[in-house]
Amino acid sequence: MKKSNIFFVFITIFLFGCSFLSNTHTSPKKPNIIFILTDDHRWDALGYAGNRLIHTPEMDKLAKAGVYFRKAMVTTPICAASRASILTGMYERRHGYTFQKEAISKEFMDSSYPKLLRNAGYYTGFYGKFGVKYTYKNEMFDVYEDYDRNINFKDKRGYFYKTLGKDTVHLTRYTGQKALDFIDKATAYQPFCLSLSFSAPHAHDEAPDQYFWDKSTEHLLQGVTMPGPDLADDSFFNALPDKVKAGFSRLRWTWRFDTPEKYQQSVKGYYRMISGIDLEIAKIRKQLKKKGLEKNTIIILMGDNGYFLGERQLADKWLMYDNSIRVPLIIFDPRSGKHLDIDEIALNIDVAATMLDMAGVNHPKNWQGKSLFSLISGASRTLQRDTVLIEHLWQFKEIPPSEGLRTKDWKYFRYVNDRSIEELYDLRRDPQEILNLAQDKKHQPLLLNMREKTEQLIVTHQ
Repeated sequence: MKKSNIFFVFITIFLFGCSFLSNTHTSPKKPNIIFILTDDHRWDALGYAGNRLIHTPEMDKLAKAGVYFRKAMVTTPICAASRASILTGMYERRHGYTFQKEAISKEFMDSSYPKLLRNAGYYTGFYGKFGVKYTYKNEMFDVYEDYDRNINFKDKRGYFYKTLGKDTVHLTRYTGQKALDFIDKATAYQPFCLSLSFSAPHAHDEAPDQYFWDKSTEHLLQGVTMPGPDLADDSFFNALPDKVKAGFSRLRWTWRFDTPEKYQQSVKGYYRMISGIDLEIAKIRKQLKKKGLEKNTIIILMGDNGYFLGERQLADKWLMYDNSIRVPLIIFDPRSGKHLDIDEIALNIDVAATMLDMAGVNHPKNWQGKSLFSLISGASRTLQRDTVLIEHLWQFKEIPPSEGLRTKDWKYFRYVNDRSIEELYDLRRDPQEILNLAQDKKHQPLLLNMREKTEQLIVTHQ
């Protein structure tokens, strides 16, 4: 080859390389995403929400430095349906999945957020409670391990059966370590989406002692007397529909809260288990910094549903009261350096669209959630969402199914199998949902309007 030709080839390669490096430098870098889902985590079990008894310093830091949604809620207050909704961006009414159902349709999971992010070049991982029957997780995640409480054990081994080395550890510690190992293997050249689904603070229903925490949080709340629950008087329980009074919410209250001793033990245990998750988040953030990934990793924290801690002499979730449907939601994006407290209603079905939007990936048009990114970025102050459908459709004798509406100021719901039982609350004046206005003559026009709106949204969301 002549020298002139060699020189020409060299110059061409050099200019191409410069162009490639320039384009690489100027192209926006895809963010990493860590999505942390907690189990049965009610909205106010968080220091930043004003709870002075719970110890959640790391979650509070994320809220203070990121975006905190004051009115976040789930569309269905039960883990199976809510988790399916988070994955697919759809209502229970559409994806059709809850307990005692066959595996969720592959059609829906083929457009789930991890599958779409993986298709877009993300390295995807999952550790913890998947909570949805599905065979093809290998198509959604590059690496994963699906595990939950071990219901074969009727004692603390339900939470202590996984091992790290020679040590048997709490599930929270195990999930945290899996996250650290995942991050340790991450590179700056491929973005990742890591989904962490903690079993805590879910009670271990099979055991006489319902809550089991790691020794690292044992010292918390020692010597403290927890204040009793709101609406604990018999009159609030007696005002409930007979199906609720005879159902699982009452039965599980007898397991956890029906004596002062049980109440103190259970609420402290519930709080300590959340604090255990907080400790793992601190380790995760330290690992991100060690790897130089902290400035490009979005962290999202959400609960899968709310929870009763003895209010109305009830336990667990399922019902349409705010105790059941409201959850914590924090989105921390270190790239923006912006803190916001947002009052717009944010839903669990919004999380998938938000993640894809932040990753620069288009989401399917049939998703029913909305991206929250416009609120997070400050591009918009509203989602133009004034009314949301809430529902729990599982036909299970011990848990009466219900459906209704939640607006910023009002709540309406009814029981699916007996629509004559309706409840209507003015949340501005009555945030604890004490005074049912459904039978009040003055509020009949509003009741009729919300009843009709419920029917409209049911048709829209099927």
